[in-house]
Amino acid sequence: MGLLVLGTVALDDVKTPSGVKKNMLGGSAAHFSMSARLFDDVHVVGVVGKDFPKVHLDFLKRKGMNIASLTVAPGETFRWSGEYKVEDLNSAITHATQLGVLADYAPQLTEQQKSMGHVFLANLAPAVQEKLLKMVRQPRLVGLDTMNLWINTAVKDLKRLMKNVDVMVLNDGEARLLTGERNAVMAAKCLRAMGPKVVVIKKGEHGVYVFGGSFRFGYPAYPVERVVDPTGAGDTFAGGLFGYLSRLKKLDEKGLRRAVVYGTVLASFNVEGFGMGRTAPLTMKDVEKRLKDYQHFCAFAPGA
Repeated sequence: MGLLVLGTVALDDVKTPSGVKKNMLGGSAAHFSMSARLFDDVHVVGVVGKDFPKVHLDFLKRKGMNIASLTVAPGETFRWSGEYKVEDLNSAITHATQLGVLADYAPQLTEQQKSMGHVFLANLAPAVQEKLLKMVRQPRLVGLDTMNLWINTAVKDLKRLMKNVDVMVLNDGEARLLTGERNAVMAAKCLRAMGPKVVVIKKGEHGVYVFGGSFRFGYPAYPVERVVDPTGAGDTFAGGLFGYLSRLKKLDEKGLRRAVVYGTVLASFNVEGFGMGRTAPLTMKDVEKRLKDYQHFCAFAPGA
């Protein structure tokens, strides 16, 4: 069927205890797509500048992405520069953010894309996310991600958008900031009251919680021996989650459990290399092999 993802396609400069990499392909839509492609045809909606390397565009196409609505505009590409310290690989220290062509971006879709049923609104300004969603005629499943910046500067737009969302994905800090609740269970309850049918709260190396109308569950993170670069792990998780959900006929607990497991496993690959060094070569055979190991890691016997 295919799915639309709106988000950033960026150039990243990253420093971690494992090294320094510059001008890497990054951004929320790019990382999302690199895992979602394993489950469905992905259409990337976004904007880059004239300075964006052609090699990155060719790479996305080789990986099966439809980039018909990835606009190349006059100006400079969105850039992010950040660092992770050895004492806290969960949190990035942002050194610089250059919006470039993103500052005046308005999404465009082909006629075919306007009829697509699965839409994921990756991290971007809520007003731009809403504009894209209004262009889609009859979306069947809508996912949403956000970040502290938009909660602090565009909360009215964000809350209006949340009323039209099926699955919302955010981290625990964002959930607390948006609701004012310190407890994850209470925060999820508040978030669901704002519109989303399902709330997925990411807790980094501590796993993920999922809250629906009649169910709630959680899973730990996959035990990674060496974290190289956490950049894009949350977007990679979302791509695996939503990519799998796009295959299903209905949104229920069984499907969500499987989707979260795939997202968790894919995020574990992401952190093992810089940028998309580990996720780009992945096949479903690779993913299924690690998924079996993860199932064994999570298994327990009732009463044990």
